[in-house]
Order: sequence, then C-alpha cells, then structure tokens
Amino acid sequence: MGHAPQRHRRQPAGFAVTTPPRPLVKGWCPGALRPMRSGDGMLVRIRPPCGRLTQAQAAGVALLSTRYGNGLLDLSTRANLQLRGVSEEGWPRLLDGLAELGLLDPTPEAEARRSLVVAPFWRDGDGTMELASRLSDALRDEEGLSLPGKFGFAMDAGEQPVLRNVSADIRIERNESGALLCRADGASHGARVTAATMADAALALARWFVASGGAVRMAAHIASGATPPPMFSEVAAARECPATRPAPGPVAAGFMVALTFGQMEAATLSALADTAPLRVTPWRMVLLEGVTTAPEIDGVITCADDLLLRVVACVGAPGCAQALQPTRPLARALAPQIPLGETLHVSGCAKGCAHPAAASVTLVAQTGGFGLVRNGDASSPVERSLTSRQLQAAPETLTRGADAIFL
Repeated sequence: MGHAPQRHRRQPAGFAVTTPPRPLVKGWCPGALRPMRSGDGMLVRIRPPCGRLTQAQAAGVALLSTRYGNGLLDLSTRANLQLRGVSEEGWPRLLDGLAELGLLDPTPEAEARRSLVVAPFWRDGDGTMELASRLSDALRDEEGLSLPGKFGFAMDAGEQPVLRNVSADIRIERNESGALLCRADGASHGARVTAATMADAALALARWFVASGGAVRMAAHIASGATPPPMFSEVAAARECPATRPAPGPVAAGFMVALTFGQMEAATLSALADTAPLRVTPWRMVLLEGVTTAPEIDGVITCADDLLLRVVACVGAPGCAQALQPTRPLARALAPQIPLGETLHVSGCAKGCAHPAAASVTLVAQTGGFGLVRNGDASSPVERSLTSRQLQAAPETLTRGADAIFL
C-alpha cells in the first residue's frame, strides 16, 4: 500500500473531500479517582500495580464491571484496564471495591504520577518487578512533582528493549552490554543506574523536564534543543531495531492472547482470571502467566494469523461522545481485505486514540462517512471521502490506490 498517485482521481458523485472536524483534546488520561465522561457513561481506568493483576484482582474487577458498569472493559495502549459505562451513583461504590482489591491510589495526583508501563516478558528473579515496584512507589510518594497529563514512564529492563514504540517520556532500559540506564525519550544516551539509584534518577529527570520548561512530552522537548543534565549522557542506549508487534501465542513467561479491538466482556475477564495471573500489555493483549497452551475462551484471539489483528478501531459512536460514526462494524467487515503485514485503522474522530501512529490505511469518521488516508494517521490530510456503504461495496478501494473505481 504505497503512496497513491495524485492524478486522474475519480470522486464519488455528491460527496466532496472534507477535512475531519477538530476534536476536543482533553490533554489528560482518565483514572479511577478521576474518571472521564464518555458516550456510554463514565470511563474508569485502572492502573494495575507494575502491570500485573492477581487472579483474585482480575476476578474482582470483572465482578465490579458487571455491578457498577456496563460489563465492557478496554485495554489501553498504556497497559491499563478501563471499565466502561460506570454511573455517577455507582462510582463511589466501585472505588470502595477497587480499594479492597488493592487497586486504588491514595489521591488523584498520585494516580496520575504513577503512569508506568512495564514490559510484560519478565521472569521471576530477573529484577524487573523489583525495579518496577521501586519506581512505582517513588512516583506515588513524590507529592511535589506535577507532570503533564500524558507524561509517562517505561520499565523496559529486559535483555533488549521492547517498548520503544510505546508512548513514554522517561525510559529505564539496558544497553547492548546489559548496563541499566535511565534516559529521556528522544535522547540517544542516558544515566548509568543501579537498582538502588534508578528511581532517584528517573525523578531527577522528571524534575529537570518541568524546571527546564517542558510542556507536554519529553521527545518534543529534546527535539527543541533542551539538553538533560550531564549525568544523562554517560552511556549510549541500545541501537534502534525494527519494531515487531508481539503476536498471540506462547512466550517464555506464559501465553499471549489478544482481544478483538482491545475490548472484552466481564465474563471473558472472569474466565481469564480462572486461568492464570494476568500481565496487561500496551498492545491490547494479555499475557497469561505460566500458561503453556491456548485457553478456549469466547472472545479471545489465540492465533497470530487472525484477520482481526490487521484492523484497529476505537469504540466509535455511540460509545464515544466525540465519534462521528460507528467504527467497529466497518473495521470487522473490511478486515478480510487487508493484506498480511498491513494495518487498517478506523477512527471515530481525528484524534486517533486507538492508533496514534501512521497506518497503511486510516479511515477517519466524518459527518457523512469516512475520510480516506494512506500511510498516515487520523489527523493527516484526507485523500477522499466515502460512505460506509461505498467502502463495503468496493473494499478493493483500500488496496488499489487512488484510481480505484467506486461502485
């Protein structure tokens, strides 16, 4: 799906190309203590401690989702779990339940600071959980640190980094010789750290970001010419490698399973909880700890070649108040048309929450249908506009380039 030629375009009659309307960007992520209103009620986000839920915690969350929400749960790109459809009346009782499960922070500010993604492939005794616990505790307790709403940390301390394509501003990694380092996202070097000094270094880098005028994200701050303190130029980070998205299947730590569009019903979570402890990943997958075979659970994807893994779609209308069209029925219908190795992103608005990066093809919801973008993200210029009916009648439009004939 390369860039389409710009000449001889045939436009469907009566539907002009339009720019997607500008959505409302809230600039912060929901939490349990600070939920976000959506089209189907309040969205309550749980940040599992160090990215892991015990079986009792997972089963408890499934029960709370049914009791106080609409029974639907989302996996986020920051390895969090979101309960949908929570009512204002049920929210306080939901918080009580989360507190009993050990899944509630002391304050909204502590919850916001504790934005930590942990690479899920760790093994007992490799030090990852100890590092993650130290950093998580330090972030929770650092009351004087006020960071932007989207600011986050990545614990990526395995043999080689696997979270390079996951949103984070401060990264704990190992270089090619195995040395542990703390670096700013966008910087090629970092500070050499140990288990004892890692959390202090990460907090020092976060404080520098604020003091030096960092406004939103670290990479943009570094790109603007900001230079971290000298200690953060001590050791070179591992070289960039082509990113490979993990697929469902067995891994050393257990078995990875995916969920269609990153969403599941409470009954699915309950069944997963019966299977094993869960490690929530930023790829909208769950790692079932210590499991060696695929569980037979409705709604769970266990095969790497499943066609639905080639499409990404947000909740769309009416679940999201900002979405202009339903998204997932169209994505499901078009999935068989997407070649192996390509990605179709169907977005309810120009924010592109489900897939902020560029995709082979992106369909951005508009008032009358969808804008088509090739090799771009949901905010990129639209090549043409199509209705859902046109796309489903002529799905080859997605792969033929700009000169495809519309039916």
